[in-house]
Amino acid sequence: MSLIEQVKELRSRTGVGYGACKEALVQTDGDIEKAIDVLRANGADVSLARQERKTEQGAIGSYIHTGGQLGALVELRCETDFTAKTKEFQEFAADLAMQVVAMDPKWIDISDIPTEVVEREKTVLYKESVRTGKPDHIIAKIVDGRMIRFYKKFCFLHQPFIKNEDVSVQENLNCLVSAFGEQIVIAKYVRFQIGD
Repeated sequence: MSLIEQVKELRSRTGVGYGACKEALVQTDGDIEKAIDVLRANGADVSLARQERKTEQGAIGSYIHTGGQLGALVELRCETDFTAKTKEFQEFAADLAMQVVAMDPKWIDISDIPTEVVEREKTVLYKESVRTGKPDHIIAKIVDGRMIRFYKKFCFLHQPFIKNEDVSVQENLNCLVSAFGEQIVIAKYVRFQIGD
């Protein structure tokens, strides 16, 4: 896993900013678990503790595209009924359903992708990159960069957010987690299309 991928993974697990995550990973030679400890020791507001809490409340976000041929449902979970009923939470759940319709993610997060799919993609990208005739260390960087694009295309949390493509779905989710001070997760989703 490249440093960029490690930083993204650490950010998605902790909600801490890019610079602090990168510094912690460099300090721990890329060990994510040790990097989390470093962030906590440095006083970062690590949302990791929130991951231990149960998310038994939430909302179902829905979106039907114009014409009624395409739609999606998303189960967004949180800890309290109070949060689930807020306008911000409900709107985010609906936005996520719109995201599913528009972007058609295949998995929620990188960790959900079957290992054989990741390995197959890396093999194909490696073979494509070898044809460029570049040195192996450059080819490795090319493959890492293309894998990041693969994750952004197919992993729900890593996709650019449909309403603001400068940030990812995960970054928007982290903002909601910070605002409400509780764990919020995308539990599952389904996309429907007439004829599929």
